Amino acid sequence: MAISKEELLKKRTRTQDVEIPDVGTVTIRALTRAEALDVTNQDMTVAKMEQLLLSLALVEPRLTPEETAEWHTSAPAGELVPLVTAITELSGLNVEAAKEAVKRFRG
Repeated sequence: MAISKEELLKKRTRTQDVEIPDVGTVTIRALTRAEALDVTNQDMTVAKMEQLLLSLALVEPRLTPEETAEWHTSAPAGELVPLVTAITELSGLNVEAAKEAVKRFRG
């Protein structure tokens, strides 16, 4: 049986718990296609891109882009890398493509 238009258009994103060593567990969700395109198609610094990505994907705790910027200033350098990688993978995005997008916006 074919899917209905309503079911096809209904927002559906998977969630996952991610352990941040020595901090605790957060819940993330996959980005929608529109969100993923929005994050990667903006002319912004890598830090701003990561802050937007985290603010969109964090379910628990929920953080604004400003709060994720504050987290950037207090977290060890590598703390967010596994979280960003998990969001990228859960969203079904190619990790290598994401790295290339980040390189493109560095200049």
